[in-house]
Amino acid sequence: MNEPTTARHWLAAALPKAAPGLATSTVLILARVWSVNGAEHSIGNAVLMTALALGAAAAGACAAVGRSGDGTLAGTAFAASGGLALAGVAGYADGLSLPLLLWALTTAVAYGLAARHWRTDRRGTVAYERQVSQGREEHAHLERIEAMRSRTQIEVAREASTYATALAEAMTARAALPGFDAAAVTRAGLPELPGRQQPTLDTP
Repeated sequence: MNEPTTARHWLAAALPKAAPGLATSTVLILARVWSVNGAEHSIGNAVLMTALALGAAAAGACAAVGRSGDGTLAGTAFAASGGLALAGVAGYADGLSLPLLLWALTTAVAYGLAARHWRTDRRGTVAYERQVSQGREEHAHLERIEAMRSRTQIEVAREASTYATALAEAMTARAALPGFDAAAVTRAGLPELPGRQQPTLDTP
């Protein structure tokens, strides 16, 4: 039996696609608010954000190195590094040209990383759906075979029962006829009844 499918709301389907852009835009807006509140041309704040961005980038590089590297952790660390760099530049700069340029670059990189993850996830989903579909087809095929086998067995049993009943009625009717010689019938041989022993007729 097929499972009921529910259509996803368009907002739920579009939200993951808009997440990278929303994240970088939020960082840019918060950084500009931070700039207005004293971060503009602040060397200390710039040094702090630079150190945090470099630390996140180094953590991402360490997570990606080696056979046991974790791609998810590395991607998260690099995304944090880009966000910190964007926040530092947007908070330190006095204009919008450089922050907007860095925001565009960061958004493009974020969508590039997200697209790779989306492709992997989509391939996994398609493979799983294909496997489930094949399992359902095989199960349905086995069910059809078993149903056909059951119907065949029922028909064979019904025909055998009908044949045995008809044969018994014919033998009873013939035995009631005048001049019936049961010994001659026994010598000639009787057909075997399915699932029963051959009847033995007593000679008069």
